[in-house]
Amino acid sequence: MNKLVGWSIALAAVSLSPLRAQSLTGTWQGSLQPPQGSKELRIVIKISTTPADTLKALLYSIDQGSQSFASSAVTVQGSAVKITFPGVGGTYEGKLSADGNTIAGSWAQGPKPIPLSLERATSETAWAIPEPPAKLKPMRADADPVFEVATIKPSRPDAQGRGFRVNGRSFSTMNTSLSDLISFAYGIQKRQISGAPSWAEADHYDLSAKPEGEGVPNSDQLKIMMRKLVADRFQLKFHRDKKEMAVYTLNVAKTGAKLTKSEADPNGLPGLGFRGLGAFIARNATLGEFATVMQTTALDRPVLDQTGLPGRYDFTLNWAPDEFQFQGLGIKPAVAADANSNPDLFTAIQQQLGLKLESAKAPAEILVIDHVEKPSEN
Repeated sequence: MNKLVGWSIALAAVSLSPLRAQSLTGTWQGSLQPPQGSKELRIVIKISTTPADTLKALLYSIDQGSQSFASSAVTVQGSAVKITFPGVGGTYEGKLSADGNTIAGSWAQGPKPIPLSLERATSETAWAIPEPPAKLKPMRADADPVFEVATIKPSRPDAQGRGFRVNGRSFSTMNTSLSDLISFAYGIQKRQISGAPSWAEADHYDLSAKPEGEGVPNSDQLKIMMRKLVADRFQLKFHRDKKEMAVYTLNVAKTGAKLTKSEADPNGLPGLGFRGLGAFIARNATLGEFATVMQTTALDRPVLDQTGLPGRYDFTLNWAPDEFQFQGLGIKPAVAADANSNPDLFTAIQQQLGLKLESAKAPAEILVIDHVEKPSEN
């Protein structure tokens, strides 16, 4: 799972007020100066009308490649334009000039907006959009996936954070315990692991691996390879059981879901991660994948996806964490200066996503560890 960080810019599929539709169509471009003296990023936005007489905008950060995301909402009031991009947790706000050739505005992907003024480009002045990288073919659906090469090393004692990352055919983890690897491999919360020795949580490792054969594995194939790896390198043996325990259930709220369908490749890997504690970003993700990440990072019990909503979505979720969240990462959230501007997690999920997270008791599968060893030498 890629952790989404930095100043990414996105693909936008939007609808705008008919009043400004014709004046907004075209190509717009401008430069964004990220904080801390980073190099300027050139931004290009292409806006056009759709057969349904709405507007669609493609927004690129051309110095960062051709990655794209979808917008969730665009509002227009007079000359004021506001576009929200849930896949990167960003919002653009600006005002269209009287002659229709400039938009003076700002980009916000955090507490402090950054100036971003756009000019209408012509065929002569328009910046070139980079060609997307050659698409790697997927791993065969009938493949028996396994990691051909895998290196496991103890993490640095002072290592901070934790994560899983996929880059093409390369898979890696940072500062992860055996419990983390089992949770990833089987899609379970750590409370669903029983009988593990204390070192399975206390010892942390960095893992680097590549699959055997050709093609890029999907999420399920990555989990299968991880199951084989922990069985081989940690000599993991277990049996399954059922146990009634405290869980969270995720359902659609009475108001209905407020989610943006992803326009990314539905067969591609999801991007899920935190831009900070209580600032979650999902791209091309199912709600089941969202539930899995939440139960292994922010929450202390299994999260059961009962929404029944298929498909993949782009969204952001911002809340003020309490002292009981993120304990699985060994982090105690500090009270942020703007904490009062964000609701608690349960309220945020309902207000921002149109979903409902509730406490419940339910039977859940557990893995009972029969045998495990510290990892074999590389």
